[in-house]
Amino acid sequence: MKRKCIGILGGGQLARMSAYAAYRLGFDVAILEKEKNSPAGQITHKEILGWVNDAAILRSFAKQCDVITLENEFIDYQHLAFLEKIKKKVIPSSRTISLIQDKFLQKESLSLKNLPIADYLSVSAPSQFEQISKKFGVPFVLKSRKHGYDGYGNAFIKTKKDFEQEYRRLSSRHSKLLTEKFIDFRMELAVMVVRTTNEIRAYPVVQTIQKNHICHMVIAPAQINPKFKLRAKEIAIESVKAVGGFGIFGIEMFLTKEDKILINEIAPRPHNSGHYTIEGCVTSQFENHIRSILDLPLGSTEMVKPYAVMINLLGKKIGDGIVENYKTPLSNENAHLHIYGKLKSRIGRKMGHITLIGNELNYLIDTAKKIEKRILI
Repeated sequence: MKRKCIGILGGGQLARMSAYAAYRLGFDVAILEKEKNSPAGQITHKEILGWVNDAAILRSFAKQCDVITLENEFIDYQHLAFLEKIKKKVIPSSRTISLIQDKFLQKESLSLKNLPIADYLSVSAPSQFEQISKKFGVPFVLKSRKHGYDGYGNAFIKTKKDFEQEYRRLSSRHSKLLTEKFIDFRMELAVMVVRTTNEIRAYPVVQTIQKNHICHMVIAPAQINPKFKLRAKEIAIESVKAVGGFGIFGIEMFLTKEDKILINEIAPRPHNSGHYTIEGCVTSQFENHIRSILDLPLGSTEMVKPYAVMINLLGKKIGDGIVENYKTPLSNENAHLHIYGKLKSRIGRKMGHITLIGNELNYLIDTAKKIEKRILI
């Protein structure tokens, strides 16, 4: 019997950590990436150079794979439809990606299922400031409908001048925009949901803390009322069903000051808010990702300790992507260090993360912060 091969479109850190999980289960991994020695490409002998817009390369890549998945939602769904047309199993499907990668369509899909989201409006001209401000008030949020991540593709609008400037900037990134009512939240939450044809499971509700629009810290579980945790899990599961999703998904949410839970965005892939699951849960998000795309039984999503804290290691310099002081993180016997293998570091780039698990939450938070401050990468 031939060993199954999982194809991943994209070779970044999410693909790398997914590949680790696949190899542990005895599967092969093929990576399609534009440049050699990507983080995932470094650990597989099947690193294919090229991209999805080359039909010949995509077809050749597909021949090696039993199932194909992706590490981000920015791949045009029509390329996934091409793979499906040549009888390749793709998870998430092209239809699911088509509903998620365009944030306006994503919100329409959720709204049709009566799921809680912020008020939104399509934007087509830089002259719409009065119309939008009358509907939502100020401030409000302007977004690119596609290709937005880590704060890229978003703008906080207070004035007509802000709107006109940001409209020009964002429409150069992607021609279609949308606007959302500003949510005065008291906490940002996230839930990982994994689904096969037979099962659907949710991980614990976590709190995410941002730094310059990038997820900086994750606290698991979120320190909120149990009724909010239950509601957040219910909403997360229903949102995945709303887009016909299979595989693993990260659902970002707001807990408002009025104690409402609103969906912010859905990511159809492993997610930064789920990195803590590698050490913090019985089965990591990456292993359940691999299990789900192969339609295998899912592993437990329960935590192994009462608390987990994850902090992203963001680039602090421009240069080689190498940790200069390994003794700092490794001198703490409870710190789990992950370095993604990116060849170059730059200010604010996600270069790795650290996770601590244990019984005392405040101790974990303080220790993680101290370690992160002292790591130079």
